[in-house]
Amino acid sequence: MTTLNIVMAQMNTLVGDFTGNTTKILESASLAVGQGNAADEGSQSAVVVVFPELTLCGYPPEDLLLRDSIELRVNHSLNKLCEELPAEIYAVIGFPRKVGDKLYNAAGVIHRGKIIAEYHKQFLPNYQVFDEKRYFSSGCEPCIIQVAGVCVSITICEDIWEDLPSAQAATAGAQLMINLNSSPYHLGKQDERRELVSRRAKAGGFAVVYVNQVGGQDELVFDGGSFVVDDIGQVCAAAENFTEDDYSVSLDFSHSPVAASGMTVAPREDVLQSTWRALVLGVRDYVNKNRFPGAVLGLSGGVDSALTLAIAVDALGADRVEAVMMPFRYTSSMSVEDAAQQSDTMGVSHKVISIEPIYEAFMASLEEEFADTRPDTTEENLQARCRGVLLMSISNKKGSLVLTTGNKSEMAVGYSTLYGDMAGGLDVLKDVPKTMVFDLCRYRNSLSECIPQRVIDRPPSAELAPDQKDEDSLPPYEVLDRILELYVEQDFSSEAIIASGMDREQVQRVLRLVDLNEYKRRQAPIGIRITQRGFGRDRRYPITSGWSIGD
Repeated sequence: MTTLNIVMAQMNTLVGDFTGNTTKILESASLAVGQGNAADEGSQSAVVVVFPELTLCGYPPEDLLLRDSIELRVNHSLNKLCEELPAEIYAVIGFPRKVGDKLYNAAGVIHRGKIIAEYHKQFLPNYQVFDEKRYFSSGCEPCIIQVAGVCVSITICEDIWEDLPSAQAATAGAQLMINLNSSPYHLGKQDERRELVSRRAKAGGFAVVYVNQVGGQDELVFDGGSFVVDDIGQVCAAAENFTEDDYSVSLDFSHSPVAASGMTVAPREDVLQSTWRALVLGVRDYVNKNRFPGAVLGLSGGVDSALTLAIAVDALGADRVEAVMMPFRYTSSMSVEDAAQQSDTMGVSHKVISIEPIYEAFMASLEEEFADTRPDTTEENLQARCRGVLLMSISNKKGSLVLTTGNKSEMAVGYSTLYGDMAGGLDVLKDVPKTMVFDLCRYRNSLSECIPQRVIDRPPSAELAPDQKDEDSLPPYEVLDRILELYVEQDFSSEAIIASGMDREQVQRVLRLVDLNEYKRRQAPIGIRITQRGFGRDRRYPITSGWSIGD
């Protein structure tokens, strides 16, 4: 037999939900029996169902892995799977495995009620968002099995980025490598994966089945995009991105290149399309997995809140989103009108609550404290804090999640107010640079116009003071975002950024603001990560520090 029917189970798991994840595995495997056989028009070829990395517990489980009960939960789920999985399939499943005093990131092959092979991940990522060395020990042995006459190697995620596991597979004469993944999304990640896997397949002379999980988990989004590469390095089958489903492909190993049938290569997505889908999925899963009935946000008439509203509606539906306009004496009539227009276009509940009386009450209470002082940013921040109090009160009463609207450029330089516009549960745009905010607004309007054009066209303003513009306090966003990309995402020094052609004074000012505002970001809500380095789990700088921008 030289044909294997592969089912790539691109699952959306819930971290820590062993019962739910086990049920989803069983449901997927049951459906896969028919799908796998149909992929080869009813032949008797073996059906191999491949699930993502750590499917049983979800990824990343973080310090849940340190709980003593983790072993009991894993064993209970594995016993259930051995008892209830269809006997005829080969199910390749990821789970944490305790062996003595060591914990491994493992993959097991279950067939006819038994785990017939088990692999322990050899290379543990410990960079950016990954902390696997905190929890796991490294495996040291390859896993090579025979499935219906085909020599198969099992590996997990990071293993395919390193030379040794592929060399082990090639030495063993593997015809197919199955690689289980929980690989989070960032801009350009899909191209990186395909190029790397293609090189491995071509060099090793084996086909590769790359299965990735899908879904949002806190600030991370997993984009799926599972695919198959033949033994000469060509992508011959690829699943949809950001979609939970089972994808079946038949692989014929009787000749080279390995022939794939039953599935096509899904169209590639451009940057804006994939970013939009990542943000929508991240919001949907954060709200739904944490059981919020819906979301509420402050709709100011500005571009950031307009984009946040559009993402929220696409993620949750208009009936689960509430937009609140909270005008003040500096709020323009244009802002009020545009917020109302977008809410009406998108069909969301729209409320208008003036902060004027609340602000005046605060100022009256602070009159003695503020005596003999001049107005400054304190009064501006107080406006934002009045709005934050209103939104959090609505959240407390209705149970809705407050979505904040600060973008990456603002978060970087502290152009935000603690306990004001930063008050909430999820910052949808936290990793979206301001220049991309405008691009995403135009992209969303290309699907169906929902954001008023003058919201996109007008100069950005927080409207906390008369005739205020963002560029009164910040460099032009094109300049700011380029400096931030080099400093935050690529770790350039100040001198290297200046040498790239940027103005010295602007560079030093921006970098100083980034460093000074770490204390704010540490208190900010989490946000959906779309770049290679967001402000969150993959950028950890001290608040108290003697570091200077010249170091």
